Amino acid sequence: MPEFRLTQISDTHLGRRFPGLIANFHRISEHIDAGRPDLVVNTGDVSFDGPTSRNDVEFAKALHDALPVTCRYLPGNHDIGDNPTAVGPAPKPPVSEAHRRRFCDIIGEDHWSFEAAGWCFIGLNSLVMNSGLAFEAEQFDWLASEIACTNGRPVALFLHKPLFLNLPDDPETPETSIRYVPQPARARLIEMFTQVDLRLIASGHVHQRRDFTWRHTRHVWAPSTGFVINDKRQDRIAIKEVGLVEYRFQPDSLEVRHIRAAGQVDVDIEELFAQMGGEH
Repeated sequence: MPEFRLTQISDTHLGRRFPGLIANFHRISEHIDAGRPDLVVNTGDVSFDGPTSRNDVEFAKALHDALPVTCRYLPGNHDIGDNPTAVGPAPKPPVSEAHRRRFCDIIGEDHWSFEAAGWCFIGLNSLVMNSGLAFEAEQFDWLASEIACTNGRPVALFLHKPLFLNLPDDPETPETSIRYVPQPARARLIEMFTQVDLRLIASGHVHQRRDFTWRHTRHVWAPSTGFVINDKRQDRIAIKEVGLVEYRFQPDSLEVRHIRAAGQVDVDIEELFAQMGGEH
């Protein structure tokens, strides 16, 4: 395959009670239908509240099943719960094996690898990192075996949470610890990928569009397809808008396009809180 076209969507947060998020998903679905990439990857928070609502998970999967393109998925904190961190408060809810299992049963694999256009693609469940769950160790063992098979090919890594803000050893703070892959799992992950030609790390979670390169690795933060978080509730790091990301992979080269689908609306998180009433 001389070229592999991949579309990344993230933080769809789908649930029946959020018409604005559903409308935005329909707009990106129309965009995907028009372009017909080879694959769509949702990098997490597929559902609005997977841990407490099986219905949200099933509804989100049904909307994705209607896409005319094969999809792969990775879980976000809204799907299976969040990571424990060394400095921040205890997550609510914490990631659990039961929630992970439900995600896999309804949505699909929560970690995966494949090859296309001379590249190795790896998707990881970043929410189990630092959790102490048995699957955390299983996934690291699986990753080691996958890394051993890359044979010099460039690697694209997909996961829900970004690895870091600016540098691998950025200090964790109580305010931002849940935003990135937590330590010490982060350091272990970075060390493992020093053995390969890691060209791309594609993530979501922050609801801000960002694109930067550290050393020879390009870090792409996909925005939410559904909503933005206003500056009163979240510091501004990059661009706050809804959208998606398109990639073209060719042997030894990569193109990235940041897209806002026609008709997408920047739904503000305050609108969702109003619709939730006393839930949040």
